[in-house]
Amino acid sequence: MTHIKQTRGFSLIEIMVVLVIMGLLASVVAPNVMEALSGSKVQKVKADFANIETALKMYKLDNFVYPTTEQGLEALVSAPTSSPEAKNWRKGGYLPELPMDPWQNPYLYSSPGDGHPYEIYTLGADGVRGGMEEGIDIGNWDQGTPGQN
Repeated sequence: MTHIKQTRGFSLIEIMVVLVIMGLLASVVAPNVMEALSGSKVQKVKADFANIETALKMYKLDNFVYPTTEQGLEALVSAPTSSPEAKNWRKGGYLPELPMDPWQNPYLYSSPGDGHPYEIYTLGADGVRGGMEEGIDIGNWDQGTPGQN
């Protein structure tokens, strides 16, 4: 007579209990992770604004004016060819490259801004004006008075 070795596996009930517990844990953890991810994107935008504003201030010190809306933030990376001429543009520029927002869109710039020397902003995840949550517009006007920091 041969001996059949019995192995005990998990019952369907035990597997279902484990899956329910994992589902409950995921429902508690996932929103917190998503909230932290969203917060980190806003922090990246604010850090980028600070770097761009520093470069804009250096540009103005050298050239006596901020780049125009038409010249855009590109004037911080390569010498503008349109008027007003940047006579004292620094060799190498003011930024090595223009940062992209967390949603991989270029930052938008206007000068003069709405009652301020300039505005830097992003349209958020949706890429259109207005919006809520991930699609909300974020601008340097959210950090105090633009151009005066």
